[in-house]
Amino acid sequence: MTIKRRDQGKTHTYVDSETGARIPGVTSILDGGIPKPALINWAATATAEYAIDNWANLADLTPSVRLKTLNGARYAVKDTAANRGTQVHAMAEKLVHGDEVAVPDGLEGHVEAYVKFLDEFDVEPVLVERTVWSQEHNYCGTFDLIANLLDPDDLEPDPELRRRVCWLLDLKTNRSGIFGETALQLAAYRYAEWWIDDDGIERDMPQVERVGAVHVTADGYELRPLIAGPEQFRTFLYAQQIADFTATSRELVGEPVVSPQTSTYRLIREEGF
Repeated sequence: MTIKRRDQGKTHTYVDSETGARIPGVTSILDGGIPKPALINWAATATAEYAIDNWANLADLTPSVRLKTLNGARYAVKDTAANRGTQVHAMAEKLVHGDEVAVPDGLEGHVEAYVKFLDEFDVEPVLVERTVWSQEHNYCGTFDLIANLLDPDDLEPDPELRRRVCWLLDLKTNRSGIFGETALQLAAYRYAEWWIDDDGIERDMPQVERVGAVHVTADGYELRPLIAGPEQFRTFLYAQQIADFTATSRELVGEPVVSPQTSTYRLIREEGF
């Protein structure tokens, strides 16, 4: 079995190149298996904000076009955020290796914040942007970074003598910060059996001491530790079961049952009733 990640524009899928079978991805599993009430509130707020900001333009549209425009408003906001995240991730992959990058307008603050993180923690990359595969539990995913960071609890004044800690890290660029669901995402990466090298060969996942997320914004960064141990991995597997149910639940409903005989029942309405 050989796992391949196939990039398709802004999305990607994982397939067994020998059979063509698709392997579920970690983020897709969490999308299908974890409720997101905050996303519902965000969608309503984004639509309302668009309506207020574009009231005059909407008034000139026919009702059907106005409805279609409002229905799509939140996706424009989501696409903008997704594009920003994609660009920052692409630059981060180069920056962590010490490469120079051309910074698009509007992302100067994000790049400066990430470079500051790399510098202040003297980040030494171990693995960057690698696909993982759990053969036992049938899922794949792509983690952002496994790296050795200076231990902030080690007060040794000489950086060369300070202890280093191996972290599994995810990079987030959203405005809302780090959600607890990220712990499940990283637990899935952490406890996968394999990572895939450039030749498509499965390698044992390295052991990490800590797990966290780097929240990068235009104003700075925060390294936020996460609890992503066996208990969180078990919760991820529960979410995987829910996602499987959601995707296949219609298969539990059979075809209508044909009655064994034709009914002769008739309703008779009597006068006065």
